[in-house]
Amino acid sequence: MGRARLFVLLDGVAAIGFAAGLAFGVDAVASGRGPLTLGLCLFAIILAGGLRGWLARAASEAGARAAAQAKAAARADLARSVFAGPRRPTGQAVTALVEGVEALDGHFARFLPARLSAAVLPLMMIAVAAIASPICAGILLATLMPFIAAMILAGTAAAAESRAQFLALERLSGLFLDRVRALPTVLAFQAEGTTTAALRRSASELAERTIRVLRVAFISSAALEFFAALSVALVAVYCGFNLLRLLPFPVPETLDLKRAFFVLALAPEIYAPMRRLAAAYHDRQAAEAASASLATFERPEEKPVATPLTQAPTIRFEGVTVRYPDADAPALDGFDLVAQAGTITALVGPSGAGKSSLLNLLLELAPLTGGKVLIDGAPPRAADIAWAGQSPLILPASIADNIALSRRDAPRADIEAAAKAVGLVLDRPGGLDFMLDERGSGLSGGERRRLSLARALLKPAPILLLDEPTANLDALAEERMLAAIRVAAKGRTTLIATHSEAVAALADQVIRL
Repeated sequence: MGRARLFVLLDGVAAIGFAAGLAFGVDAVASGRGPLTLGLCLFAIILAGGLRGWLARAASEAGARAAAQAKAAARADLARSVFAGPRRPTGQAVTALVEGVEALDGHFARFLPARLSAAVLPLMMIAVAAIASPICAGILLATLMPFIAAMILAGTAAAAESRAQFLALERLSGLFLDRVRALPTVLAFQAEGTTTAALRRSASELAERTIRVLRVAFISSAALEFFAALSVALVAVYCGFNLLRLLPFPVPETLDLKRAFFVLALAPEIYAPMRRLAAAYHDRQAAEAASASLATFERPEEKPVATPLTQAPTIRFEGVTVRYPDADAPALDGFDLVAQAGTITALVGPSGAGKSSLLNLLLELAPLTGGKVLIDGAPPRAADIAWAGQSPLILPASIADNIALSRRDAPRADIEAAAKAVGLVLDRPGGLDFMLDERGSGLSGGERRRLSLARALLKPAPILLLDEPTANLDALAEERMLAAIRVAAKGRTTLIATHSEAVAALADQVIRL
């Protein structure tokens, strides 16, 4: 950010040099001076113009880099708040992570550099203009005041409209996501018309709010351009009448062509930083509107960085109680369990008995409302846990890339070894390089579970959690999956939530819930 501000300030210095080169060049032509003087003036004009172009590009690139860094930091903090803090509506969280963070871009990339240049450069240029013509400097300073007042009024009007626009966008995003999730229910009850009407109303409200923001922006832009044009016109009229000696009132200065042209060339540049600030002012209002929403996300407490586990630990559940919000009864109440290091523990029981909740406790995805969960006497850490669930995440990428999701820097040989160890047979074109879509098309249910298990095997974590690894598999596929589980569980403390007695037979201890 500091480099972007420096570049915009240097652009003001180059603008003064450009105006001086023009003034001396015009004076040299008018007075018939030699080609050497004219050539030097032309060289100064070209140099200043080229330097201004380079500075504008450098300032834009530096601002973009600063904005990217600020957005990355804000998105990381917000993601921690979303996933580790109090649960928020999905639509609100998605809007904050995407639209809210992106709204900060213009604030850092354009507004902050423009604000500094608008505060420094106009006064500096007016001071330089005063050397050539104190009267013109006074005119510029006098017209600058209503220009600033118009910006303040426009900014105040735009702030409320920008906030209302962001709230409308947040409501529309939440409504759309909710209706997409409930699409089967909407179709079952033939509520397409009602749903479409609700979405249309929210979209119309957003469009109306956006038009209001644009209306304020256009009105404010017109007011600013009026005062800028008025200032340049007054300076031009004064300089012209002074040169012609036709002023109807006495003034304490007599301008020559060089001084008059310098002030006249510099006058538009005095308002250029203010124009840039006015153009970027909407970015500030959008960022403030988004920041008000982002500030409602509580930042989770920073946890001390623990040393990664290097060997299979002992896992203890002591008096654990899990109660989900708005639930009539706790999913678990006063549960105790000790899973010895390097052993396999099977959690068996009917659906809703709390098997998945126990696994989710270790991943901090379930609310621990009572008791303790300790791994070798310390709180659980996701970095020490490899997870294979019932519905693994599939990305639109190759099978190899999907396996390496748990360890992005894994060598190709390790990825192939993990796939082979879990029996993931790839007889399709390309093998591990076969491209999947986001639905995982081309993979059977058993292959999806093997991919998830290969992903868990690839992660060098001493704890392995498996959630229904053999669900909906036939006898042959289940037998192959059992062999893969034996390989994946070797040297790890393993917890398996299952309905299968065949899986339970692998365990060193079976806990029936």
